[in-house]
Amino acid sequence: MADPRGFISTPRKVAERRPVAERVRDWNEVYPGTPGRALLPIISEQAGRCMDCGIPFCHTGCPLGNLIPEWNDLVWRSDWDEALERLHATNNFPEFTGRLCPAPCETACVVGINRDPVTIKNVEVTIIDKAWDEHRVLPQPPEWHTGRTVAVIGSGPSGLAAAQQLTRAGHTVAVFERAEEPGGLMRFGIPEFKMEKYVLDRRIQQMKDEGTNFRCGVEVGVKITGQQLKERYDAVVLAVGSTIPRDLPVPGRELDGIHQAMEFLPHANRYARGKIEQPPISAQGKHVVIIGGGDTGADCLGTAIRQGAASIRQLEIMPTPPEERPAHQPWPTYPMTYRVSSAHEEAGERIYSVSTSRFNGEDGKVTSLTLSEVRFEGGKLVAVEGTEQEIPADLVLLAMGFVGPEKDSVISQLGVTLDERGNVKRDDNYATDVPGVFVAGDAGRGQSLIVWAIAEGRACAAGVDEYLSGSTKLPKPIPPTARQMMV
Repeated sequence: MADPRGFISTPRKVAERRPVAERVRDWNEVYPGTPGRALLPIISEQAGRCMDCGIPFCHTGCPLGNLIPEWNDLVWRSDWDEALERLHATNNFPEFTGRLCPAPCETACVVGINRDPVTIKNVEVTIIDKAWDEHRVLPQPPEWHTGRTVAVIGSGPSGLAAAQQLTRAGHTVAVFERAEEPGGLMRFGIPEFKMEKYVLDRRIQQMKDEGTNFRCGVEVGVKITGQQLKERYDAVVLAVGSTIPRDLPVPGRELDGIHQAMEFLPHANRYARGKIEQPPISAQGKHVVIIGGGDTGADCLGTAIRQGAASIRQLEIMPTPPEERPAHQPWPTYPMTYRVSSAHEEAGERIYSVSTSRFNGEDGKVTSLTLSEVRFEGGKLVAVEGTEQEIPADLVLLAMGFVGPEKDSVISQLGVTLDERGNVKRDDNYATDVPGVFVAGDAGRGQSLIVWAIAEGRACAAGVDEYLSGSTKLPKPIPPTARQMMV
């Protein structure tokens, strides 16, 4: 155990973000330097708040099974090398999760029963950022090669995790990505102010140095068919994500100026990184309405602020979440509470319990939308009579989540079976009903968290390795429990 009285004597502290007036003028991460550097002066005492519980419930909150009490103790003792080893033992990419994960481990922290939980996510990102700064994150190429080949389709967190594990197991791995660079939504969906892309690029370079091959600009199902993949590779991993966006089919949806979030964010990211001169969709000078109150909506919000929007409103159909954990979501489950992201600190108005009934426009372009307040009646959300109002909207961004993987390309060509939700069906080893074809991440699980994507990529890699080699030494994260499924 680190500090035996740390959880009592030491208050919880987190890194301070840069002033709003400063950070909205650039695309850099909202923390000064990196999150890890910002936290370094306080991280030892924060790690010392860990109780080293006999039953560490933080493990149940984390799909990766991170060895949290162990690396908390090591950080408190300033054993940074061993802390890095413990961190990488369960997580290929802690610099991603340390920036992007909503930290379900913290809501399961035992200290959090009646006090503020340990800043687990902060300790994690400090360990890895310090390691990168000190050049202690090195390639781990395999000692020998099996002669077996694997195609990984998709370079998001699940595809990258599967590819790295399989490469280190000695297989020859090719990662196919239809975009011009690898990373999936981490590159094209996550804005720079949440994670600058050098963080992704240095990990991609490590994977290349280990022997993973990346083939970008190749749309599987078009440039290469599913049948060709099966003929050329001994195994195929589908890590194509959940990319079909949920739509809002109300009158006026056809008007110009209404876009899915993933039509808006990728170009904004390319512009922020100097890859294009101007984004084809811009919020500059416009009245922006974002429909959807989740992380993607917040990403649109922060992006619209930096593009110079005239006004921004973010709409959410559900009621305002409570400030404290509700009784029906007891510890250690992940509670739906009111959270404020860095973007929400900067500008914009959040409006809850409203539903859009139609879009209004002139000359084929959206100019406003009509919404009504809603409430639950008989287990359903219904419009409240007399609450209809019209708000200006020159740009509407739909950020209502995703409903499954695209099925008219490689998925249909491979002939894999889908489950009742439209995701790719798989068994406990992540194998589909087509021999040699596996699935990991959102394509099989449905839209979920980055920690689930990495956990599934690692687990899928173990299944593929066992299929190719007859057995595997790759670690396989603990199968999801009922509690974890609530995350």
